[in-house]
Amino acid sequence: MRIVVDLNRCQAFAQCVFLAPGVFSLHGEEALLYQPRVDEAHRDDVLRAAAACPVQAILVECRGAGGDVR
Repeated sequence: MRIVVDLNRCQAFAQCVFLAPGVFSLHGEEALLYQPRVDEAHRDDVLRAAAACPVQAILVECRGAGGDVR
C-alpha cells in the first residue's frame, strides 16, 4: 500500500497520528512524518486515518482494491 500526504494541505491536526501511530507521527508540533509504503496489515488503520483527516490531505493507493482510495 502506498500513502501520499499533501503536506501543503496538511494542518497538523494529527488525527492520522492517533488512528495509525505506526504509520504517522509528528515531529515537533507541526511537521508530519509518515511511511510512504505500508504493509497491508496497517490497511484498516490507514484508511480510517485518511477518512478522519479534516482537510483530506491523505491519499491511499491500495493494490488490488481498484485504484486510489481517499
